[in-house]
Amino acid sequence: MAIKEIKQITGTALPLLLDDIDTDRIIPARFLRCVTFDGLGEHAFEDDRKQDPNHPFDQVRFRAASILIAGRNFGCGSSREHAPQSLMRWGIQAIVAESFAEIFFGNCGSLGIPAVVASRTDLERLAQAVDQNPVLQVTLNLETQKITAGELVIPVTMPNSAREALITGQWDYLGRLLSAADDIRAHAAKVPYLTGWK
Repeated sequence: MAIKEIKQITGTALPLLLDDIDTDRIIPARFLRCVTFDGLGEHAFEDDRKQDPNHPFDQVRFRAASILIAGRNFGCGSSREHAPQSLMRWGIQAIVAESFAEIFFGNCGSLGIPAVVASRTDLERLAQAVDQNPVLQVTLNLETQKITAGELVIPVTMPNSAREALITGQWDYLGRLLSAADDIRAHAAKVPYLTGWK
């Protein structure tokens, strides 16, 4: 298994430009009893969607979106990993917002989901462009730290350590472990309690 480097995400986008969206809204608490994260995607924003029949996550025109456009303090509330897991399993591969709750941001990074920050003005411009043309191709480039969508180009930021981890694949702990299988076996062969006492 190769280490997965994440340098660029391209796809359509979904505008949800609301502030203070907490993790309980992203995935309601009753879905936290699952043994695995399988099936969580279908329940993303379930209560919000029931209350608002026009919720973006229910609109067919945004169903194939891989980039989420959000507002300020996205992912606040509890620290549950289920929130970014549900978004990832719904199909979201990257999130651009005005700001993120710290633990949610960290959970995104550990799943390989770039969470980048843009100004409110630029987010509004991007959301408007996507709303007018839902099939518009949006590209997040982590190396140039820019989002392009047609003629629109907006700068984005994220902490260098998190950005470098995604670009180099260092976020992918399982991939790193599996790619070092030969080294692990060689080291294990030298460990007495693994090979038997002599």
